[in-house]
Amino acid sequence: MRIGIDIDGVLTNIEQFSVDYFSKYLIENNVDYNISNSSYSVAKSFNVHDKIEDSFWEEYLEFYAKEESARAFASEVIKKLKNNGNEIYIITARSLTNRDDEIGENMRTIVKEWLIKNNIIYDKLIFSKGKNEEKLQEIKENKIDVMIEDNPDNINQLSAVVPIICYDTNYNRTCNGKNIYRCYSWYDIYKKIQNL
Repeated sequence: MRIGIDIDGVLTNIEQFSVDYFSKYLIENNVDYNISNSSYSVAKSFNVHDKIEDSFWEEYLEFYAKEESARAFASEVIKKLKNNGNEIYIITARSLTNRDDEIGENMRTIVKEWLIKNNIIYDKLIFSKGKNEEKLQEIKENKIDVMIEDNPDNINQLSAVVPIICYDTNYNRTCNGKNIYRCYSWYDIYKKIQNL
């Protein structure tokens, strides 16, 4: 089986990182907020302007990309999946990775180094353009059999084509239906893949 795995929100807990660091950033910059933590957009979750989120990520993206740890047991479970004969495809739409310049190359290098640092093995690394249609096309082109995803837009669109293991977050709780299998940990992912 070919297993597609997203990075942000699946291999990492970007939701908690965003809550911790964005609230700190807003307080330090005297920005009033009202957190609901229910949207994929950090700005919407905090009820602030998108430009504030953009400024936050300009300051914190590289730190997050280098320092955020992989979720518990992600490496261990991926190795088990690989040892069971599955192929592992990391498919990420990480910000800046789709740029054809030095900034894009730097972020792609950071991603590759982070995967090594966190002992995440894979057969192929795909830097997606990020829009739903591109990720859908990449899944079709690479004949992905199941995708592990957290982005609600991707979950809803991709589940029409391939089974989706939805890594549970506050912002994707409304995603449900045919071909969507909610999971709560990497060992829960392992169980659900075994049952597919």
